[in-house]
Amino acid sequence: MKRLGLSIVVFAVCITHRLALGQHTGYNYGFDVQNRVKRELDQSPRIILRGNGKSDIQVRQEIRELEKDQELWNLYILALSMMQFTDQSEPTSWYGITGIHGMPHQTWGGVGPTPGSKDTGYCTHSSVLFPTWHRPYMALYEQVLYSLAQMIAGWWPEHERLLYQQAARRFRIPYWDWASPSPTGGGVLPGSVGGSPWIDVNGPNGVQRISNPLYSYTFRPLNVTAFRQGPWNWWGTTLRSPTTTGPDAESNNTLVALNLDQNQKSLAQRLYILFSNYGNYSRFSNNAWIPQVNNASYDSIESLHDTIHNLAGGGGLGQPNIQGGHMSFIPYSAFDPIFFLHHCMVDRIFAMWQLLFPESWVTPAPAVLNSYTTARGQIQNSSTPLTPFFINNNGNFWTSDGVRDFTQFGYTYAELPIGPNNSIRAQARDVRKAINRLYGTSSPANLFLNELRSQGIRDNSRKKPTGKRNVAAAVFSGNLYREWIANIKVRKQALDGPFTIHFFFGSPPSDSDPLSWTAAPNHVGTMGVFAADKFGMGGMEMDGLDISGTVPLTTALMNEISAGGLATLDQEDVEMFLKTNLVKKVLGPGAKVWDVNKVEGLRIGIASSTVRAPTSDDELPVWGEVEVLFEL
Repeated sequence: MKRLGLSIVVFAVCITHRLALGQHTGYNYGFDVQNRVKRELDQSPRIILRGNGKSDIQVRQEIRELEKDQELWNLYILALSMMQFTDQSEPTSWYGITGIHGMPHQTWGGVGPTPGSKDTGYCTHSSVLFPTWHRPYMALYEQVLYSLAQMIAGWWPEHERLLYQQAARRFRIPYWDWASPSPTGGGVLPGSVGGSPWIDVNGPNGVQRISNPLYSYTFRPLNVTAFRQGPWNWWGTTLRSPTTTGPDAESNNTLVALNLDQNQKSLAQRLYILFSNYGNYSRFSNNAWIPQVNNASYDSIESLHDTIHNLAGGGGLGQPNIQGGHMSFIPYSAFDPIFFLHHCMVDRIFAMWQLLFPESWVTPAPAVLNSYTTARGQIQNSSTPLTPFFINNNGNFWTSDGVRDFTQFGYTYAELPIGPNNSIRAQARDVRKAINRLYGTSSPANLFLNELRSQGIRDNSRKKPTGKRNVAAAVFSGNLYREWIANIKVRKQALDGPFTIHFFFGSPPSDSDPLSWTAAPNHVGTMGVFAADKFGMGGMEMDGLDISGTVPLTTALMNEISAGGLATLDQEDVEMFLKTNLVKKVLGPGAKVWDVNKVEGLRIGIASSTVRAPTSDDELPVWGEVEVLFEL
C-alpha cells in the first residue's frame, strides 16, 4: 500500500526508562531506538504534506471503537508515546507539531512571520479559514504518527510482525465524539484519556506500563524563555482543571468528566441545529460577529468547538483563584493530547456538513485576527495559502480549495462511506440518519419520529403525535414546533482569559460554589469563550473583536412542560416563562464570578423559529426564519 509520501524528520528520539514513582516512562524496545529511527526514517530539508491520490482510504474511528482493535490500539499508543519522547528541537516531535498552533511562537518549516505577528501562532481563529486550516494540520499529525506506526510494526518478532504490519497499514488517527452518549455506556470523557497517567501497552518487547500519552504531555524541557509567566513556566506537564496554580498541580479529570457529562445534551442540541439550520459556510465556519453575515444566526462550528476547549481544560471550573488548564487557553491548548482528538471530531463535523451542503464554500472575507503569517484585515479566500503546510517542493502551500476533498489525504469517517455504489445523494441520506441517531435524541424532532414509528406512519405530516399529552401535545401543532435559543454576542477578550456563560431556570447555585453550577438540576447550558491570557498572544491583535454563539433552550423547556412548569412551546407561554425564570451567570478566569453587566460587549437575545419536524430517519428538521424576540 502506498501511503502519503510524507518526508519527515523524526530523530534523536529520547526514550527514557525511569521507573521511579512520579517519573515519566516511555516504552523500552530493548535496543537503541534513537539510532534505529535515524536509519529508518527519511530525512528531508522540507516537510511536504502530500495526498495519496485516494489509493488507500481508511476510516478514522471514534477512540472507543479504535480501542477495541487491539493491534491498532497498541500501535497508536506506542506511536503517540514515541512522538512525545522525540527531542523537542525536531519539527515532527510532539512539541514541534503542537507548537504550530500557538506557543512557543516560532517559525516552523522555514515559513517566517508576517511583520508584527511573530508573537502568535499559525492557526486562523475567528476566520473563514478556521475549518480548512485545521484539516491539513490534522493530516500532518496523522502522517507523522502513521510513519512511526509503520516503523514500530516492523520491530515485532517475526511470528507477530505481519499481524502488526497489516494493522499499521490501516492506521488513521481517532476522533472523540463529545456530543453523543458514550457507545460503551460510560461518560463523555473516555477512560483512556482521563482515567490514569499510566497505561499498559503490548509492544515488540512485551507488555509494559508506560506514561499514558493520552493523559498528558510532559515538556522535555519546559521552555521558560518562551513561556514567560506563571503558571505556564512552572507547569512541566499539561493539565486539565488543575488543582492548584503551583508546580505541584495535578489534573482533576473527574471534574472535567462531570462537566462534560452535564453538558452533553446541550452540546448535541447545538450540533444538531448546526447540521439542520446552518447551510451557509460563512456562518457555519467561524465565530466572528459580522452583522451582515450573522443576523439571527449566532452559532458556528468554531463557537461549539470553543466550548469543548473550555470544558476539557477546566477553564473557570476549578477552585477559587485556580485558572483552567492548557486546553482552555489558545496559545497552550495544542500541547494537551486531547486537542487532536477534539479537532479530529471537528474535522468529522466539517466533512459531514460538506456532504449536506456541497455548494456552499469559502467566500472572501477580511481576517479579523492576525496569525503568524496573516495580517489583520487581509482578505482571505479559498485560494489563501494554509501555512505552514507545503504541498510540494516548489514552495506552494495547501489551500482551502485544495483540501476540500478530504479523501485525498487517505481518510474518511464511518458516516461517509466511500465506494462506487455510494452516490452523493445516498451518502447524504446516510449522514442525516447518523445525525438523527447520534445527536437528535434530545430534540423535539426525535419525539416526533418516535411517535410516527410507534404509529407505523411515515409521511403523514398532518397527523399529530399522540404520545404523552403533557409533552408531545404541548410541543407540536401538526408537524410543526418551536425552537428556542439564547443568542450570545460578547467581546472575545472581555476578561483577558477564557470564560463561560451559564444559563439556569430559576435561582442558580451559590456564587461561593461555582463547581456545583453545571450539576444543578436547573442548569440549562453553557457557552465557552476560548481566549488567551493578556500575555499569551502578545502579537495577536484581539482588541475590538466580538464573537457569538448560542445555548439551545428547547430541551430544557420540554422538561419544564413535563414537570408542569410550562404549558406549551408557543411564543406567548415561553416568552413569559423565560422573562421570569431565565438567569445568566458568568464565570471568568480563576473561577471568579463576574457581574454580567460588567462583561464587555455581552448581549443576549432570545430567538425562536417555527420548525417542521422530519417524517423519516433520513430527513432533518426544516427551519423557518429565526426571530430575535427580546433581549435578556
